[in-house]
Amino acid sequence: MKRNSENASERYSYIGYIFKKGEKQQKEEILDSIPNNLSDLHRKGYIHIHDLDAYGLTYNCLAFNIHNNFPYHNYDKLSNEHKIIKLFNYYKDILTKIGNEQSGGEAFANFDIDTAIILENLHVENNERNISLIKDCISELIYWCNNCHDRIGTANYYVTLNVGLANTEYSYNICNALLDAFYESAIDVFKPNIVFKVKRGVNLEKDSPNYPLLRKALECSAKKMIPTYLFCDCKQNSETDPLKLSIMGCRTRIVDDLYGDRGSIGRGNIANISINLPRLALEIINSDNYDKNNNLELLKDKWLSIAIPATNILIDRYNKLINLELDKFPSNKQYQVWVENFEDNKPLNDIFKHGTLSLGFIGLSETIEILIGEKFYLSDEAMNMAYEFIKFMRSYTDECIKKYNLNFSLLATSGELISGRFQEIDSKIYKHHTLDKGYYTNSFHVDVDSQISGFDKIYKESKFHELSNGGCITYIEIREAPVGNSEGLEEYVNYALENNTNYLGFNFPLDFCNDCNSVGIFDKCPNCDGNNIKRIRRVSGYLEVLDNFTNGKYNETCNRKLNYFNNKNVNF
Repeated sequence: MKRNSENASERYSYIGYIFKKGEKQQKEEILDSIPNNLSDLHRKGYIHIHDLDAYGLTYNCLAFNIHNNFPYHNYDKLSNEHKIIKLFNYYKDILTKIGNEQSGGEAFANFDIDTAIILENLHVENNERNISLIKDCISELIYWCNNCHDRIGTANYYVTLNVGLANTEYSYNICNALLDAFYESAIDVFKPNIVFKVKRGVNLEKDSPNYPLLRKALECSAKKMIPTYLFCDCKQNSETDPLKLSIMGCRTRIVDDLYGDRGSIGRGNIANISINLPRLALEIINSDNYDKNNNLELLKDKWLSIAIPATNILIDRYNKLINLELDKFPSNKQYQVWVENFEDNKPLNDIFKHGTLSLGFIGLSETIEILIGEKFYLSDEAMNMAYEFIKFMRSYTDECIKKYNLNFSLLATSGELISGRFQEIDSKIYKHHTLDKGYYTNSFHVDVDSQISGFDKIYKESKFHELSNGGCITYIEIREAPVGNSEGLEEYVNYALENNTNYLGFNFPLDFCNDCNSVGIFDKCPNCDGNNIKRIRRVSGYLEVLDNFTNGKYNETCNRKLNYFNNKNVNF
């Protein structure tokens, strides 16, 4: 079956159909407007300009500075119940309006703490009755995020709620209510993304105040794959106030800022471009003067020849963005959720300079295998080459910071569309066994069918987390929902932190019978013998229904094998 959508969140609607037609034309007009040597890189599959239709028109993602301009005056004469309901309607309103004014994800950096602070300022007491209503409103927000395909008439809003660092009884109760509400929701409710921030002294140790919240989060993950886990104490995050850390979308990390304090609140990614690494390796081995003893240097040179013009595209895109009129961002001006306010006569550069520009990559595994004939995670030689190459890419983005005085970063791309797009283009030009499976492996990930242990996968991939400062994640593939064995997930969490992992998630297949609500892993429902099955799988950072996956991601998902808990004789 040919899958024509560009992301698994899309659903058909008339408005969505019209939008997609216009989007396609807009992308072609953008490519036609930039120099041919740059647009050809995208058209020929050397790079992918993400959110191409938004080029020069808007930015990508944002973690809300939710307290900056909160309209407390609108709540003055309301009852406590009305204040709570109005607050959650405000959340949906801001997610909708900002979500249609940008191209990517939206995040609350501390959903539990932020909500508690606002309610305290509204003089809504932390009592059993109010917490019960708050939980009901959270449940409604969860179902809205999951079922609302109103963005551009076809897709969900990409919402992430970061929690876990609750520092008052009120915020603790709100975090507890969120985790309960998600756990208790129907099995086919798999949005929004919830990120649990793991912090020593706060929730990691058994005697830490929020440890019961971590345990509840793990139980929820064991049932529904959500939350995922951000490590505040890993080397790359340890110097940043944990309250200022957050994940946006499936992995975007915004921390360093040339023009302000470290942290993600009120900041976002402006744009990103991903480079097709396997294409570079295929060109190298098929060149007339190929010298296999010089693989690493050849790869560096080839990558640089693509990275430099890709950087020029990012700079051009940024310059077009900051030269827009302020009235192109009415919702941002209304809500003022960036680190600096949108104000009349204020240059947009003063705001967007706090954002990031990212160079991403996909297919490290295939690249190393093409060049030296073995998987990068199965030998020291291959691993060293992989590490030195990613280190080289990171050194380049660090140099771009100095050269352009902008916040460049290296992103371990979430390759939902490009996992298949790049492979499909390359397979028409080259013959190689790495092309036969129908997809490229995400970023620096170990192959999805590696079947190495989960601990070994964390150990090997963690080496790349510190280098990928624009965002990254490691996933552990589990045979089935480990309900009742959240202690095993906790072992992974502790091991990931020991190895300086930035972000961790758990995957397992989850099938749901639409006719009788049975849950498990099955081709035909064992309870009613029906075939009306909804198969929920992780796309990249978020969960979706398998039938909606892009071709590349569908092929990859079908090839996933479990990561053993200890070794191949001990199943998780």
